[in-house]
Amino acid sequence: MGYSFAIYASKQEVEKLEAEVKELLKTTKNDPFEQVNLINALQRLGVAYHFTIEIEEALKEIHDSTPAFINNDHDLYATALYFRLLRQQGYKVSCDVFYKFRDNDNGDFKSDLRDDVKGMLSLYDACHLRVYGEDILEEALNFTTHLKDAVMSNLASSNLETPSAFALEQPLHKGMPRLEARNYISLYQEECKWSNILKKFAVLDFNVVQSFHRKELSDDLEFASKLLFARDRLAECYFWIVGVYFEPSYSLARMFMTEVIALTSTIDNIYDVYGILQELELFTNAIEKYVGCFCNDSLPGYMKVCYKVLLDVYEETEEVLRKEGRAYHIYYAKQAMKDIVRAYFVEAKWCNQGYVRKMGEYMRVSLVTSAYTMLTAISFVESWTIWYHTSMSKRGNMWLLLTNATRSNTEFQSKWCVLKKKKIEEED
Repeated sequence: MGYSFAIYASKQEVEKLEAEVKELLKTTKNDPFEQVNLINALQRLGVAYHFTIEIEEALKEIHDSTPAFINNDHDLYATALYFRLLRQQGYKVSCDVFYKFRDNDNGDFKSDLRDDVKGMLSLYDACHLRVYGEDILEEALNFTTHLKDAVMSNLASSNLETPSAFALEQPLHKGMPRLEARNYISLYQEECKWSNILKKFAVLDFNVVQSFHRKELSDDLEFASKLLFARDRLAECYFWIVGVYFEPSYSLARMFMTEVIALTSTIDNIYDVYGILQELELFTNAIEKYVGCFCNDSLPGYMKVCYKVLLDVYEETEEVLRKEGRAYHIYYAKQAMKDIVRAYFVEAKWCNQGYVRKMGEYMRVSLVTSAYTMLTAISFVESWTIWYHTSMSKRGNMWLLLTNATRSNTEFQSKWCVLKKKKIEEED
């Protein structure tokens, strides 16, 4: 069903369809409801990055005409979609738009809304963009969540069966952008005059971007084969970073982040498992100095390999940035790496001494070794405009990626600390 993902896509074809879609955004300008539907489709199909300026201008105009939109007799689907698109773009939209769907007698949401599957799914996604104190959205979330089983049981006779089953797994903004786009392309079946153009454009663009990603990954560093203990995690790390920014224009940032995270994983293993304390001190001092040429003969062989690759990655990125007049950006990435290596060494000394640290000591160090600050620094090495030109939903993905990394590391180390303390108490 639909277009095959194996078809060949040329840039010329994509550019032609891109021009057609831009024209669609202009022609729907006089119909806000049709325009928000089009914008929603572009975002969920993963092609909205081609029309960043056009979408920003359209949503600003829609936001400026909010009273007119609210006063119109829009259904639950349209209202929730309007609310979600503007909220994720960063606009302040009142949750009062949902009061018209409450029963005047008991204050609950109207019971007949349960039969509106499309509207309920739209409300479900909108609820996840609530802020503290928006009680009606808390009620709406409970209303949609508790109806999940009922909604799913009524989908057999609906053409929304597969999309609904997928949509109820998690809200849109918590999904991996490329995976969300891939799934939605297969499920997209809107019956409108521009659905065929959008789907063809989405398939072609997905293939072009995927080919671009595969080329980047094939060009990336391969040092795992030189270190027998190093896990080959390049594909895993790359996939993770694609969740932050997948657009071809962010190639340098994506490749740099992938390489640094893969290296950091190996360095972490060196400090946790393979290095003895004396070697780790030499390794820490070497990274602190960041010698321009590799001349540190005091390091053991396996550390020399890792250290050389680390220098090469930073120097290659610095050279690219220097040509663009932004070489100073790499300074902050180097400082972040130095910070995390110092913290790794502190943890190694604790482990070597059998020292069970207090909570305050632990938190000061583990917040660094969680790599939160380092990931934040290197994610902006290419340009601060990555953040400035990124939608609120993408910023949310970046924030979730970084905070999840922090939380996972902290939870693991907390458990290790408890077990270590318990073991020492048992020995005593």
